[in-house]
Amino acid sequence: MHHRPLIPIFFLLLLLFPACGQPEQKLRIATAANMQYAMEELVVAFSEQTGTACEMITGSSGKLTAQIREGAPYDILVSADMMYPRELEELGLISGEPRIYAYGNIVLWTNREGIRPELQDLTDEAVKHIAIPTPQTAPYGRAAVEVLRGTGLYDRVAHKLVYGESVAQASQFIRSGASEIGITAKAVVLSANVAGKGQWTDLDPRMHSPIEQGVVRIRNSAMPDAANQFSEFLFSPEARRILKKFGYSVDE
Repeated sequence: MHHRPLIPIFFLLLLLFPACGQPEQKLRIATAANMQYAMEELVVAFSEQTGTACEMITGSSGKLTAQIREGAPYDILVSADMMYPRELEELGLISGEPRIYAYGNIVLWTNREGIRPELQDLTDEAVKHIAIPTPQTAPYGRAAVEVLRGTGLYDRVAHKLVYGESVAQASQFIRSGASEIGITAKAVVLSANVAGKGQWTDLDPRMHSPIEQGVVRIRNSAMPDAANQFSEFLFSPEARRILKKFGYSVDE
Protein backbone atom coordinates (compact mmCIF):
# COMPACT_ATOMS: atom_id res chain seq x y z
CA MET A 1 0.00 0.00 0.00
CA HIS A 2 1.28 3.44 -0.94
CA HIS A 3 1.24 6.03 1.90
CA ARG A 4 1.21 9.72 1.10
CA PRO A 5 3.52 11.85 3.23
CA LEU A 6 1.70 13.72 6.03
CA ILE A 7 4.16 16.62 6.31
CA PRO A 8 2.69 18.71 3.44
CA ILE A 9 -0.78 18.37 4.99
CA PHE A 10 0.61 19.56 8.32
CA PHE A 11 2.06 22.68 6.74
CA LEU A 12 -1.17 23.31 4.85
CA LEU A 13 -3.05 23.34 8.16
CA LEU A 14 -0.58 25.86 9.55
CA LEU A 15 -1.27 28.14 6.60
CA LEU A 16 -5.02 27.80 6.99
CA PHE A 17 -5.01 28.48 10.73
CA PRO A 18 -2.08 30.84 11.39
CA ALA A 19 -3.65 32.50 14.44
CA CYS A 20 -4.68 29.31 16.20
CA GLY A 21 -3.45 29.32 19.78
CA GLN A 22 -2.16 32.91 19.62
CA PRO A 23 -3.34 35.27 22.38
CA GLU A 24 -5.77 38.03 21.42
CA GLN A 25 -4.04 41.36 20.85
CA LYS A 26 -5.22 44.00 23.30
CA LEU A 27 -5.04 47.78 23.30
CA ARG A 28 -2.80 48.64 26.26
CA ILE A 29 -4.05 51.74 28.07
CA ALA A 30 -1.71 53.26 30.68
CA THR A 31 -4.20 54.85 33.07
CA ALA A 32 -3.66 57.35 35.88
CA ALA A 33 -4.91 55.80 39.13
CA ASN A 34 -7.64 58.41 39.63
CA MET A 35 -9.25 57.14 36.42
CA GLN A 36 -9.32 53.45 37.37
CA TYR A 37 -13.04 53.16 38.08
CA ALA A 38 -14.19 55.42 35.25
CA MET A 39 -11.84 53.64 32.85
CA GLU A 40 -13.38 50.27 33.67
CA GLU A 41 -16.72 51.55 32.33
CA LEU A 42 -15.11 53.43 29.44
CA VAL A 43 -13.30 50.30 28.28
CA VAL A 44 -16.51 48.25 28.35
CA ALA A 45 -18.35 50.86 26.29
CA PHE A 46 -15.47 51.20 23.81
CA SER A 47 -15.11 47.44 23.37
CA GLU A 48 -18.85 47.06 22.78
CA GLN A 49 -18.71 49.73 20.07
CA THR A 50 -15.56 48.58 18.30
CA GLY A 51 -14.92 44.96 19.29
CA THR A 52 -11.41 45.94 20.40
CA ALA A 53 -10.15 44.18 23.52
CA CYS A 54 -8.36 46.43 26.02
CA GLU A 55 -5.94 46.02 28.89
CA MET A 56 -5.73 48.72 31.56
CA ILE A 57 -2.46 49.37 33.41
CA THR A 58 -2.88 51.74 36.36
CA GLY A 59 -0.37 53.81 38.32
CA SER A 60 0.66 57.37 39.01
CA SER A 61 1.02 59.53 35.91
CA GLY A 62 4.69 60.08 36.67
CA LYS A 63 5.45 56.39 37.05
CA LEU A 64 3.60 55.46 33.85
CA THR A 65 5.43 58.21 31.97
CA ALA A 66 8.77 56.92 33.23
CA GLN A 67 7.83 53.44 32.00
CA ILE A 68 6.94 54.82 28.55
CA ARG A 69 10.29 56.62 28.42
CA GLU A 70 11.94 53.27 29.11
CA GLY A 71 10.05 51.64 26.24
CA ALA A 72 7.03 50.07 27.96
CA PRO A 73 4.71 48.69 25.24
CA TYR A 74 1.71 50.93 25.90
CA ASP A 75 -0.57 52.27 23.19
CA ILE A 76 -2.14 55.20 25.03
CA LEU A 77 -1.42 57.28 28.14
CA VAL A 78 -4.49 58.60 29.96
CA SER A 79 -2.82 61.00 32.37
CA ALA A 80 -4.03 62.97 35.38
CA ASP A 81 -2.49 66.14 33.98
CA MET A 82 -0.99 67.68 30.85
CA MET A 83 2.57 67.97 32.16
CA TYR A 84 3.49 64.35 31.53
CA PRO A 85 1.85 64.15 28.07
CA ARG A 86 3.75 67.31 27.08
CA GLU A 87 6.96 65.80 28.41
CA LEU A 88 6.45 62.80 26.13
CA GLU A 89 5.65 65.15 23.25
CA GLU A 90 8.95 67.00 23.76
CA LEU A 91 10.77 63.67 23.68
CA GLY A 92 9.10 62.73 20.39
CA LEU A 93 7.39 59.70 21.91
CA ILE A 94 3.78 60.44 20.90
CA SER A 95 1.66 60.67 17.77
CA GLY A 96 -0.41 63.81 17.37
CA GLU A 97 -0.81 66.31 20.19
CA PRO A 98 -1.86 65.97 23.85
CA ARG A 99 -5.55 66.73 24.40
CA ILE A 100 -7.49 67.57 27.57
CA TYR A 101 -10.31 65.04 27.93
CA ALA A 102 -11.53 66.04 31.42
CA TYR A 103 -10.87 68.13 34.52
CA GLY A 104 -10.38 66.35 37.83
CA ASN A 105 -11.95 67.24 41.16
CA ILE A 106 -10.79 66.41 44.68
CA VAL A 107 -12.49 65.67 47.99
CA LEU A 108 -11.63 65.43 51.66
CA TRP A 109 -12.64 61.92 52.73
CA THR A 110 -12.73 60.05 56.03
CA ASN A 111 -13.81 56.51 56.84
CA ARG A 112 -13.35 56.92 60.59
CA GLU A 113 -16.15 57.44 63.10
CA GLY A 114 -15.94 60.76 64.93
CA ILE A 115 -13.83 62.48 62.26
CA ARG A 116 -15.46 65.23 60.21
CA PRO A 117 -14.39 65.86 56.60
CA GLU A 118 -13.65 69.53 57.22
CA LEU A 119 -10.37 71.27 56.45
CA GLN A 120 -10.33 73.16 59.74
CA ASP A 121 -10.48 69.84 61.62
CA LEU A 122 -7.18 68.61 60.15
CA THR A 123 -5.33 70.26 63.04
CA ASP A 124 -7.30 68.30 65.68
CA GLU A 125 -5.34 65.90 67.89
CA ALA A 126 -7.64 63.06 66.81
CA VAL A 127 -6.26 63.41 63.28
CA LYS A 128 -2.79 61.87 63.30
CA HIS A 129 -2.46 60.84 59.64
CA ILE A 130 -3.61 62.69 56.51
CA ALA A 131 -3.25 60.67 53.31
CA ILE A 132 -2.54 62.32 49.97
CA PRO A 133 -0.99 61.04 46.72
CA THR A 134 2.73 61.75 46.35
CA PRO A 135 2.90 65.25 44.79
CA GLN A 136 6.16 64.49 42.96
CA THR A 137 4.49 61.96 40.65
CA ALA A 138 0.73 62.32 41.20
CA PRO A 139 -1.03 65.50 39.98
CA TYR A 140 -3.80 64.99 42.54
CA GLY A 141 -1.14 65.12 45.25
CA ARG A 142 0.05 68.47 43.92
CA ALA A 143 -3.52 69.77 44.02
CA ALA A 144 -3.86 68.56 47.63
CA VAL A 145 -0.70 70.43 48.65
CA GLU A 146 -1.95 73.59 46.90
CA VAL A 147 -5.17 73.43 48.93
CA LEU A 148 -3.28 72.97 52.20
CA ARG A 149 -0.89 75.81 51.41
CA GLY A 150 -3.65 78.11 50.20
CA THR A 151 -5.61 77.65 53.42
CA GLY A 152 -2.55 78.17 55.60
CA LEU A 153 -2.76 74.62 56.92
CA TYR A 154 0.28 73.04 55.29
CA ASP A 155 2.91 74.02 57.88
CA ARG A 156 0.56 73.02 60.69
CA VAL A 157 -0.21 69.55 59.35
CA ALA A 158 2.87 68.66 57.27
CA HIS A 159 4.06 66.23 59.97
CA LYS A 160 0.77 64.31 59.63
CA LEU A 161 0.96 63.79 55.88
CA VAL A 162 1.16 60.19 54.66
CA TYR A 163 1.98 59.79 50.98
CA GLY A 164 0.48 57.14 48.72
CA GLU A 165 2.33 56.33 45.52
CA SER A 166 -0.86 57.09 43.59
CA VAL A 167 -4.49 58.09 44.12
CA ALA A 168 -5.29 54.40 44.51
CA GLN A 169 -2.83 53.86 47.36
CA ALA A 170 -3.71 57.09 49.16
CA SER A 171 -7.39 56.13 48.91
CA GLN A 172 -6.62 52.70 50.36
CA PHE A 173 -4.97 54.37 53.37
CA ILE A 174 -8.18 56.34 53.94
CA ARG A 175 -10.58 53.50 53.26
CA SER A 176 -8.78 51.10 55.61
CA GLY A 177 -8.68 53.69 58.37
CA ALA A 178 -4.86 53.61 58.48
CA SER A 179 -5.17 57.36 57.88
CA GLU A 180 -7.96 59.11 59.73
CA ILE A 181 -8.62 61.35 56.73
CA GLY A 182 -7.17 62.31 53.38
CA ILE A 183 -7.51 64.11 50.08
CA THR A 184 -8.24 62.04 46.99
CA ALA A 185 -10.02 62.05 43.63
CA LYS A 186 -13.77 62.54 43.66
CA ALA A 187 -14.02 59.63 41.22
CA VAL A 188 -12.92 57.28 44.01
CA VAL A 189 -15.74 58.12 46.44
CA LEU A 190 -18.28 57.91 43.60
CA SER A 191 -17.16 54.43 42.52
CA ALA A 192 -19.46 51.48 43.20
CA ASN A 193 -17.16 49.71 45.65
CA VAL A 194 -16.52 52.82 47.76
CA ALA A 195 -19.80 54.76 47.53
CA GLY A 196 -21.43 55.11 50.94
CA LYS A 197 -18.26 54.41 52.91
CA GLY A 198 -17.44 57.19 55.36
CA GLN A 199 -18.03 60.88 54.70
CA TRP A 200 -16.56 63.25 52.18
CA THR A 201 -16.65 66.93 51.27
CA ASP A 202 -15.98 68.55 47.90
CA LEU A 203 -12.96 70.85 47.80
CA ASP A 204 -13.56 73.99 45.74
CA PRO A 205 -11.71 73.72 42.39
CA ARG A 206 -10.74 77.38 42.79
CA MET A 207 -8.47 76.34 45.69
CA HIS A 208 -6.00 74.62 43.37
CA SER A 209 -4.69 74.78 39.81
CA PRO A 210 -7.01 73.10 37.29
CA ILE A 211 -6.40 69.35 37.07
CA GLU A 212 -6.25 69.17 33.28
CA GLN A 213 -6.29 65.48 32.42
CA GLY A 214 -4.60 64.68 29.12
CA VAL A 215 -4.56 61.78 26.68
CA VAL A 216 -1.83 60.94 24.17
CA ARG A 217 -1.19 58.15 21.68
CA ILE A 218 2.22 56.52 21.99
CA ARG A 219 4.29 56.71 18.80
CA ASN A 220 5.45 53.09 18.93
CA SER A 221 1.96 51.71 19.51
CA ALA A 222 1.38 48.20 18.20
CA MET A 223 -2.25 49.16 17.49
CA PRO A 224 -2.15 52.76 16.17
CA ASP A 225 -5.59 52.69 14.55
CA ALA A 226 -7.27 51.37 17.70
CA ALA A 227 -5.32 53.88 19.80
CA ASN A 228 -6.64 56.69 17.62
CA GLN A 229 -10.17 55.30 17.91
CA PHE A 230 -9.97 55.21 21.70
CA SER A 231 -8.52 58.71 21.87
CA GLU A 232 -11.47 60.01 19.83
CA PHE A 233 -13.92 57.93 21.88
CA LEU A 234 -12.93 59.85 25.03
CA PHE A 235 -14.57 62.93 23.50
CA SER A 236 -17.81 61.17 22.54
CA PRO A 237 -21.16 61.81 24.29
CA GLU A 238 -21.06 58.32 25.84
CA ALA A 239 -17.58 58.84 27.30
CA ARG A 240 -18.50 62.29 28.61
CA ARG A 241 -21.56 60.82 30.32
CA ILE A 242 -19.36 58.27 32.09
CA LEU A 243 -16.76 60.87 33.04
CA LYS A 244 -19.38 63.17 34.57
CA LYS A 245 -20.88 60.23 36.45
CA PHE A 246 -17.52 59.84 38.20
CA GLY A 247 -17.26 63.49 39.16
CA TYR A 248 -15.12 64.83 36.34
CA SER A 249 -15.82 68.12 34.61
CA VAL A 250 -15.79 68.16 30.81
CA ASP A 251 -15.93 70.83 28.13
CA GLU A 252 -19.40 70.88 26.62
